Amino acid sequence: MTTDEIRFWASRWQEHHDASIQGRRRRSGSEPMKRWNKMAPDFARNTDRADLAEQRRAVVNDLVACGALAAGFRVLDIGAGPGSWALLLAETAAEVTALEPAEAMADILEENISSAGADNIRIVRRTWQDTDLDREGWRGAFDLVFASMSPGIDGPGALLAMMAASRRWCYLSTFAGRGPRPWHADLWREFFDEPPGAHRSDIIHPFNLVYAMGYRPHLRFTFWDHQRRWSRDEAIGQCTAFLEDYLELTPGIEAQVARFVDRRLDGGMLVHMDRICRGTMIWNLTEREEQP
Repeated sequence: MTTDEIRFWASRWQEHHDASIQGRRRRSGSEPMKRWNKMAPDFARNTDRADLAEQRRAVVNDLVACGALAAGFRVLDIGAGPGSWALLLAETAAEVTALEPAEAMADILEENISSAGADNIRIVRRTWQDTDLDREGWRGAFDLVFASMSPGIDGPGALLAMMAASRRWCYLSTFAGRGPRPWHADLWREFFDEPPGAHRSDIIHPFNLVYAMGYRPHLRFTFWDHQRRWSRDEAIGQCTAFLEDYLELTPGIEAQVARFVDRRLDGGMLVHMDRICRGTMIWNLTEREEQP
């Protein structure tokens, strides 16, 4: 494809991101890291589930099978969270750099690394957007740059920086097709009286851009269902953490959140089913179709 087509898909992705309802409603000065710090313990417990561990193992096996992960590789994990992926990648790679900006999440990651006795994982506590590849010596420094459901890859600039850090392979996964989780959508309608719209970083946007650049990513879609059970206090905490980026949490808002949760309690628990579609793409930077 031509340079104009590359620019078209890059601008289309950025326009979609900027025009999203969530993007337009985000409060000026909101602190996403504050939300991730609050959510860290629950997030770590949830990602420790056996079914998700099995899915992660299958992905890592695929990476090894296609040559994207091998002994001696240096790997960068963008948005490493509690280390669920970093620990698996480190079983094969020589070195894993785990980039995680949320302090509470990075603390859990540090504990998990210590418990596993993994001495080849280094934690860097910084956002991807605040990372200077040249200052860090990261430009073309990694054999695999990996980002699984990471909010750090939030547009074409972040994706291009991800590719610039790799000398061989990239792996990206994010939401595909469907809108937000059902309880997110119900909560959004409760407070904003409008549908929440699609995800800001649907996999189709990075795929179109990478394809236009001459690469041919391996693209796969997976679905999974998971029933969540939260106590009243846990449910209120999850809802307020989600809303914090969009609303000032006044006593009135907190009371409305409590009423929202109370209407949905079943035997003192909020029970809901998450159905998620994830898109994943793996591509090799050494294999590129030349532009005409």
